[in-house]
Amino acid sequence: MRSPTSRSTARARRGPRRPRAADVYLLPAIVGGGLGDIDEVLCAARALGRAGVPLTLYRRAGRPLPLGVDGPWDWPPLRRRDTLAPRASRAVTIAPAWGIVAAPARDEPLGRPGPWAEEVGEIERTYGTDRTLHISLEEFARTLTSEEETVERLREGGVRSRAIRTRFRDARAVGEVVAFRRAFRTFRAFARPNVLNLFATFLYDRPFGREHPEAVQVGPLWPRRGRSRRPRPRGSPRWVWYASPSSAEAIAPAVLEGLRAVVPRPFLVVRSPRAWTRLEADPGWTVVRTPLPPMVWEREFRNAAVRIVTGSRSLLEALELGGPFLYFNGVVGGGPVRRRHRPEKIVTFLRLAREAGWPADLRNDLADFSRGRRVAEVVRRAASSAGSWGDFPKAPTPTGFAPGFEDAGRLVVRAVGRFGTGRIGSHQLVDELRRGSHR
Repeated sequence: MRSPTSRSTARARRGPRRPRAADVYLLPAIVGGGLGDIDEVLCAARALGRAGVPLTLYRRAGRPLPLGVDGPWDWPPLRRRDTLAPRASRAVTIAPAWGIVAAPARDEPLGRPGPWAEEVGEIERTYGTDRTLHISLEEFARTLTSEEETVERLREGGVRSRAIRTRFRDARAVGEVVAFRRAFRTFRAFARPNVLNLFATFLYDRPFGREHPEAVQVGPLWPRRGRSRRPRPRGSPRWVWYASPSSAEAIAPAVLEGLRAVVPRPFLVVRSPRAWTRLEADPGWTVVRTPLPPMVWEREFRNAAVRIVTGSRSLLEALELGGPFLYFNGVVGGGPVRRRHRPEKIVTFLRLAREAGWPADLRNDLADFSRGRRVAEVVRRAASSAGSWGDFPKAPTPTGFAPGFEDAGRLVVRAVGRFGTGRIGSHQLVDELRRGSHR
């Protein structure tokens, strides 16, 4: 079958055939609305590709790929198939949130099958459940207990901080905490013994581990694109802003105000999935809406003097490259009830940064910018290298993980390699990794 994404999909390298220990199938899909879920699967695939593991994108004939998968993406070398053609006796699948995108249908509310359920069902029937290992890449840094999730739901829903304690007691009394815990375990497929749920984060969370012993907490899945070594371009510095949140345009005037206060004024390149219509044209910035070839965006991102990032993938890319960055994942509401949208990534990172001794002024600037506060002032400080911005520290090392669980990419390669030896079934391997990940 000819690939409809042949422009971005590399052909597998030719060479002498080696016995395949396991067939590895990629199941990329959007889970939470952003493209980071797809990129995360491809990041894990690139780690396996560097280790020499052959990869397959299998989609049954007549079924279009899930939204966004066609790219353009920086695909690792792989083969594409519309019929299942095993080369090994074992199979591995890699998906974001397997319990959502690949689980079969359930006869209950919200029990519809995932977009990859048909392919996964055929894979399990062909190879057998204990000879199939499912690696599930769960949402980054979302390691909240059921009680913490309930509090966070109330906060994002607009409940004032002074009222949250009372509202939480009411929610627990009527069974909402228990209901959330039950749903969380269902939609993470914790009951399936061949699903390895990887919860990548910056800091190991003991309460979450106690509540969900099936959850394997690991360090981040790093992009592995290396640190920035290129000299800064001459002339005015360039900033890049991966502005996927819809509320990004609301803080843009303050960002531009901060940049205008610096000489020379940095030029701002905004990458956004939507048109910006509320700002007047300005020679100091531009919005890019069309999809960029991966190499073009990577070069722009790598050479930027400061990067404004969102979500998890661009945050990890900025940390890996090193150098100044700001984080904004969006805000909801207005006035006194204005609040951050899904702030767990920056909150967890700032906890790690505090433990690593990052200066207080830098941590305060990062925290306030993520809230949409003091935006112009923080931008001016970053652009003029004021305070600790003039000596931006290197990224702190994620901590608290069991030995061998510090890096999600390395763990994926290790798990696939061990499973491929044929000496251990997926059920036993998943059980060992679940137990071994806890501190």
